[in-house]
Amino acid sequence: MEVSPRDANSMNLYGSIQDVVVPLMYTEYTTRKVLVMEWIEGEKLSEVKDLYLIEVGVYCSFNQLLECGFYHADPHPGNLLRTYDGKLAYLDFGMTGEFKQELRDGFMEACLHLVNRDFDALAKDFVTLGLLPATADKEAVTKALTGVFQNAVAKGVSNISFGDLLGNLGTTMYKFKFRIPSYFSLVIRSLAVLEGIAISFNPEYKVLGSTYPWIARKVLTDSSPQLKSSLENLLYKDGVFRIDRLESLLTESLRAKTEKAIVKQTEGTDSRMAMKEILSFTLTEKGEFVREIIVQEFAKGLDALGLATLETAAARVPFSALFYSPILTDEDITNLRTFRRLMLLLLGARRKEEFHTRSRQASPDKNQILYMEELSSVLNQVESVQDILPVLSIILELPPESQQQLLQLPANLVRQLISRAAARTVRRVFL
Repeated sequence: MEVSPRDANSMNLYGSIQDVVVPLMYTEYTTRKVLVMEWIEGEKLSEVKDLYLIEVGVYCSFNQLLECGFYHADPHPGNLLRTYDGKLAYLDFGMTGEFKQELRDGFMEACLHLVNRDFDALAKDFVTLGLLPATADKEAVTKALTGVFQNAVAKGVSNISFGDLLGNLGTTMYKFKFRIPSYFSLVIRSLAVLEGIAISFNPEYKVLGSTYPWIARKVLTDSSPQLKSSLENLLYKDGVFRIDRLESLLTESLRAKTEKAIVKQTEGTDSRMAMKEILSFTLTEKGEFVREIIVQEFAKGLDALGLATLETAAARVPFSALFYSPILTDEDITNLRTFRRLMLLLLGARRKEEFHTRSRQASPDKNQILYMEELSSVLNQVESVQDILPVLSIILELPPESQQQLLQLPANLVRQLISRAAARTVRRVFL
C-alpha cells in the first residue's frame, strides 16, 4: 500500500495518536523558499476550551522531541487548530528543530534530577545540555540552583511551571554566564507556548506535571546506557537503595498518558490496577533493568528477614547471650525496612496509609525490641490469604511471556541469597 505524505508524517512524528491531523504537503509546488501545504479548516486551539486537545498537543510535542528528535518548533496559537471534527491540526512547518540523542537523554535527566531535588546532578546536566561550560564551578552552581529551585519543587511535580522556573533562573544564568544554544530557546519556547494556551482557560495547568509521568516511564524503560546509569545513581546513594525514589518513579509512571488514552485515564488508580501495571511493566523486556534492581533488593530483604528470625528465636533461648553473638547489622535493618516497602509496593496501595502512620526515622540502636518491631512489621504485611489472592489472580491475567519471566525469578532469588550467605560466611571467618 502506498503511504501518502500525510500518513508518513503522522507515523514518524505523531505515532498512532488518532486525534492529530498533519496537512498534506504538495511537493510539486514546494521550493526551498516556499512550503505549500493542504488547507485545513478549524478554530484556533487558544479560542476553544478543549483540554483534551491541549493534552494531545503536549504529548505530541514531547513525543516528537524525546522519541524522534525532530519537532515542530513554532506551535504558537495560530499554528494549532481544532478541526471541526474535533482533532488537533499542526500548521506551518517552516520552523522545525532537531534534538540529538545525547541532548534528549540530558533533558530527561535534568527533569528527573529537578523533581528529585538532586541539584548537584542538575548542575552537571546543564553542562551536558551545553548551558554551562565544563569549567564552571559546579559547587557554586549547585548552591545557586538549590536556592532558585528549592521552593519551586517543594509543592510537588504537579505544581512546577516551566514559566516560573525560567523566570527564577534568570539572575543565576546571568551570574554564571549561561550559554543559550539555539535548540534550547526553540524547545523551551514551544513548551512555554503550550503551557500558556492551557493556562488561558485552566490556570492550574502545568506542562511538566502533565508530562513528568511520561518522562518517568521513559527513564524506567529506556535502553540508553546514559539513562540507565542516571537511574542507578538516582536510586542508590553510597550503596544504599532509596526505595522512596523507586516508589515515586513507579507511581508517576502509572499516570503516564499514552497514545491510547491521553486524558481519558482516571487520576486515581485502585490497588489491583496498580499491582497489575507494576507487574506487567517489570516482567517485560523493557522492565528488565528495574526488575533486576527489585530482585536484588528483594534478596537482600529476604536475607535480612532470615537473620532477624534467627536472632529473635535465639534470644528466646535461656542464657543465649553467653554463647550467641548478634549477627544483624545496621545494613540488615535497612534492608528489612526496604523489604517491607517492596512488599507494600507489590501488594498495592491499600496499606500505604497504615505504613506511613507507623513508619519512623531509622534508628542506629540495635536492640531486641527494634528487631522484633521490624520483623513483626514485615510479617504483618501479609496477614491472611486474602492479601495474596489479588496478586495471584493478576498473575493469571498476565501474558504468557510475562508469566514465564515470573517463573524464573525464584531461581534468581535463590542464587542471590546463596551468594550473600557465602559472602557473609567468608567475612565472619576471615575478617
